[in-house]
Formats: sequence, C-alpha cells, structure tokens
Amino acid sequence: MTSFPLLGEPLALDLINAGDRVADPGGLGAWLAAQDGRLAPAGPVGPAEVAAVRAVREAAGPLLEAARHGDRPPARPLAALNAALAGAPAHHELSWTAGAGLTAAPHRTADPPRRLAAELAEAVAQLLTDPRVGEVRRCEGEGCVLLFLPAHPRRRWCVAAVCGNRARVARYYARHKEEREDTP
Repeated sequence: MTSFPLLGEPLALDLINAGDRVADPGGLGAWLAAQDGRLAPAGPVGPAEVAAVRAVREAAGPLLEAARHGDRPPARPLAALNAALAGAPAHHELSWTAGAGLTAAPHRTADPPRRLAAELAEAVAQLLTDPRVGEVRRCEGEGCVLLFLPAHPRRRWCVAAVCGNRARVARYYARHKEEREDTP
C-alpha cells in the first residue's frame, strides 16, 4: 500500500506533495482514497486518470513557485492548467437531503479523467489566487521537499514529529559531539 507523507494541506499542496506516488493507477487510487470527501468519487482509476492528474500536477508546481514569489507564471503550465479547467466545466446541481436540507454541489458532465483533472485544477487555481499563497513554505527538514501552508507563523516542518524530530536529534548529537571533542 502506498503511504503519503503529508495529507490535510490544501488539496493542491497534497497533490504536489504526492509526487511520483500517483504515477500509476494503484498509487493514484490510494491517494484519491486518502482524500476521501475532498473530491467527487472518481470511480475506477486507469491510465487516462493518471495522465490527466499528472498534467495538472506538473503544471501546478511551477505555477505555485511563481505565485509564492510574486513572479509572472510560466506560459506552458498556465495553458495546461487552463486546459484542464476548460475540459470539464461545472454547473451547480441542487439536491435535497433530509437533515441537511437543500444543497448545491458542482456537477461535471465530462468523462472521468477530465472531471478529475478539472476538479484538481480548480483546487490549484484556488490556491494560486489565495492571498496566503506567498505563505506556502517548503519544509526545513534536511532533504525534505514537502510544501505546506502554515496555520501558525512559526511552523517550520511538514510534520513536527518526523522532520522536526530529526532536526532536534541532529542538533543534540552535534552539541554532544562538540562536548566529547572538548574533553581530554
């Protein structure tokens, strides 16, 4: 089973952080299951869904990097994301559920790969246009490449119990190594 190191960030960051773990139908299916409730049910996952998601993920990375720094977005990724958004336009469909009342949910009529790509592209577009996009950070853990949107301004690691703990252990060993070297 595929595990994902960081989930629960904005959906666009979860997608970028998934990396190559979503490069095959099994990995993408596991990621979609881990995102339970955040995306419309996708049904069976095949090569077409993997290709559609890959296109969105590959466009999202450079666009996010530009947005974080206030730079002009690169043209090709921008065109790719816009193509995914246009591939499955949404309209709201009303439904009645006892207890919840009347709800309006987006409904897309395209084939499953295009619907999935459009939904993920919409999440990327929301993040890119969010005023907090400049606050997205890369984990400070050595060798870690995960991105997160900190809820607290002092957050430095993707997962404090993992990357934060590694940093604390490394500092501890460095301090004690100096002490051992200082003793005769």
